Amino acid sequence: MKVAIVGAGKLGMKVAEALLGGDHSVTIIDTNEAWTEKINSILDVMTVTANAKEIKVLKQIDISSYDFLVATTGDDEVNIVVSAFAKKLGCSKVIARVRDPEHMQQIDFIKDLMGIDYIVNPDLGITVEIYKYLAEKYTLSNGIFSSGLASLLEFYVTKLPEIIGMSMRDISSLMPNMLVIAISRSGKVIIPHGDTCIEEDDIIYVIGEKEPILKLAEKVHEKGKYTDLQKVMIIGGGKTGFYLARMLAEFGAAVKIIEKSKDRCHYLSTHLDDVMILHGDATDLSLLEEENLDGMDAVVTATGFDEDNLLLALTAKQHKVEDVIAKVSKTSYVEIISAMGIDMALNPLDITTNDIIRYVQSSRTVVSSQLIQGQAEIVEVIATSHMKIIDEPLKNLNLPDTFLVAAIHRGNKLIIPNGDTIIREDDRVIIISLISDLKVTEKLLKDNGRFSFLRK
Repeated sequence: MKVAIVGAGKLGMKVAEALLGGDHSVTIIDTNEAWTEKINSILDVMTVTANAKEIKVLKQIDISSYDFLVATTGDDEVNIVVSAFAKKLGCSKVIARVRDPEHMQQIDFIKDLMGIDYIVNPDLGITVEIYKYLAEKYTLSNGIFSSGLASLLEFYVTKLPEIIGMSMRDISSLMPNMLVIAISRSGKVIIPHGDTCIEEDDIIYVIGEKEPILKLAEKVHEKGKYTDLQKVMIIGGGKTGFYLARMLAEFGAAVKIIEKSKDRCHYLSTHLDDVMILHGDATDLSLLEEENLDGMDAVVTATGFDEDNLLLALTAKQHKVEDVIAKVSKTSYVEIISAMGIDMALNPLDITTNDIIRYVQSSRTVVSSQLIQGQAEIVEVIATSHMKIIDEPLKNLNLPDTFLVAAIHRGNKLIIPNGDTIIREDDRVIIISLISDLKVTEKLLKDNGRFSFLRK
C-alpha cells in the first residue's frame, strides 16, 4: 500500500518504521528540511519538504494514488485540514491526530463534515488503557476473555503458588493444554519463552480451551475482590488527566487532580464535574501527604515530564498505594520502570502507533477487546502459503523474543503450540506481540497482497 505521512515528529517516524516493516511504500511530508534530510539518511522513504496544507503539494505527489494519508503534526487544525484536502483530492482513506477536548466533543461532526475516516487521540488512547486497568479490573466478573475456541485468563500467581519458580518448559505439567502467553511484572509486560520463570508477584495470562480455562478460573479467581475503587489521585491536569478524571468520575470514583498551572486549574474546574482540582506542585511531598496520599486506592502520574512521573509514581508506591500508573514516553526508561515496582507504565506513542497500524491493516482482528496493559497486542490471522511462519517447526523459525504464537485454530481443533508445532496453510493463528516492537510484527506478518488477514 501507498501511505503518506504528514509530520515527521516522533509519531510520524514510529508509524513510518512500522509500515516499512510491512513492506508498504511511505512518503513523509514536513516543512522542516533538516528533519526530512535526516529521515532520508535512516529510512527507505520518499520525503517532501513542503507544507501539506497547500493543495499543489498534495497534487504533486499524486495523493489520489495513495491508499492512506496520516496527518500527525502537533497542530489539530493542520491535521484536520490536510486530511480533508487529501480526501477531497481522491486519497482512499485519511487519518488525523486530534487531541483537543473541544474538538473531541464534536468529533463525529468534524469527521462527517471534513470526510475524515479515522481519528487518533494519544491522550484519549492512553486514558482508555488506564481506565480499563483501574476500573474494569474492579468490575470484571471472572477475568476471562474468549474468542472462538480459545479463552484467555489473567490472575495473580499467588493464587496458584505451586507454579512460582517454575519455567515455561515445566509449567505445562501443571496446566496441560494451556500456555502462559504473557507475564506482567513490575509494570512491564513480558512475552515468556522456555527459560522464563514465574516470580512471586507476577500476574500471568494463560490461553487454552474454554473448559480447562473455566476450571482454572474457579481455582485462581478471587471473587469479589475488585469491587471498591473509591479514591484516585491524578497528578497532572493535562489532556490525559482531563480525560481520565472525567471517565473515573462517571465510574463513581472520588477523583482528585493536582496541577501546577493556575490557568489550567481554572479550565479543569469549569469543564469537569464532581472532580476536586488542587493548585500545587506535586513534587512537594508535604502537599501529597496533606492530600491523603496514603489513603488513595490508585495514583496516576500524567504530567508532561517523564522524570517527574517516575519520581512521583515511586513516591506513591513507597506510600503503599495499591495501584500506581505512570505515563512515560521515553522507551529508554523501560528497564528503570521494571526495577521500580510501579504497577503499570504506558507509552502513548506506542499505543497510538498501534492504533494507526491496526486501522491501516483494518482487516486484522484483535482477539480481545483490549491490549494487555497497553503494552502487548493479541491478533488472529489466517496462515497462507506466503507467510514466513508456516511449514516449519516453530523452534526453527528464530522468532523474536517480543513475538509468540499463542494458539492455532485448525478446523474444529484448538492447538496449544510447542516448539515442534508446525503452522499450516489456512490455520487461524493467534499471536501475541509487544506493541513497542510493532515493526518486527509487521515484518513477520507483512501483507504484499498475497494473503489476507482474518475478518471479524
